[in-house]
Amino acid sequence: MKGLILSGGFGTRLRPLTYTSAKQLIPIANKPIIFYGIESLVNAGVKEVGIVVGDTAEEVKKIVGDGSRWNIKIEYIHQPAPLGLAHAIKVSRDFLKEEPFIMYLGDNILKEGVNDFVKKFINDKPDGLILLTEVDNPQEFGVAVVDGNGMVKKLIEKPKEPPSNLALVGIYLFNKNIFTAIENIKPSWRNELEITDAIQWLLDNKFNILSDRVKGWWKDTGKPDDIIEANLLILEDIEPSNQGILIDSTINGRVQIGSETKIEKSVIRGPAVIGNNVSIKNSFIGPFTSIGDNVVIENSEVECSVIMEGAKIQNLNKRIDRSIIGKNVIINQTNISPRTHHFYLGDQSFVEIVE
Repeated sequence: MKGLILSGGFGTRLRPLTYTSAKQLIPIANKPIIFYGIESLVNAGVKEVGIVVGDTAEEVKKIVGDGSRWNIKIEYIHQPAPLGLAHAIKVSRDFLKEEPFIMYLGDNILKEGVNDFVKKFINDKPDGLILLTEVDNPQEFGVAVVDGNGMVKKLIEKPKEPPSNLALVGIYLFNKNIFTAIENIKPSWRNELEITDAIQWLLDNKFNILSDRVKGWWKDTGKPDDIIEANLLILEDIEPSNQGILIDSTINGRVQIGSETKIEKSVIRGPAVIGNNVSIKNSFIGPFTSIGDNVVIENSEVECSVIMEGAKIQNLNKRIDRSIIGKNVIINQTNISPRTHHFYLGDQSFVEIVE
């Protein structure tokens, strides 16, 4: 079985973070989101993975590499434009050939992995297997109608009146018949080849589509709040380790500290992860915080946030909470007159000032 990970798209809901970076490379607990998907496939026994890339292809290739760190082979597949999940499968046909495969959306994280999902597909031999989870807002998802045996009867994309609350998670398994389905569907009103339309074609033509339910939690990290929530969930399970230097500082709970990191006269309260070559002085780092490499935090407080590499946070008199700070961002508070706010902000930035 081969793996197919989708790492294209524009990431519009995560701007401005995605103006200069692929959304699948945003760090969760200091690890790119796409790594969690790759590791899930590796743990399920997949040895060959195709990654579908778009405009951010070079960055993805640089960060992910050739697969050798996981002892697998990775091939990159160019999708000229984000024209739908089914289109991503279509352009991957030379890589997939006629082998069964698992498709994993690169911005999804599934706590329990896909091992059971893959075993069910191999044992039951359906034409397709989709993963479902109960949601409170099914009108925002593709929704499935299933019978008591888990057989899929119908799919509806973002229904105004949902027939169920079972939403499709971004993980699918197919055999070669999916290519026939894709050849027989037309682009949707969004000008995309929709995977729901391809699966519905299979259903209409008497192919067998099974479903399985998510075990544990699942996160689609498509929005800023999802990034923060996924970071929180991942940090719940970390194990403590310390390769840094502590000077007059207190560590409470489970905290990971990288090499060449220096923490001075500060309090770190886990769960938290702190990268390499980080400098923290006279500061408080609260639970559920991830701090990337080469970050400087001085005379400040941070909690439940994602701080990316190279950022500098200095002299803040109020705590940063539930925030995402991008690469090399500088946040500094001064007492120099006149007392003005001074910003360099890109398109679609968000700033909240509480007096």
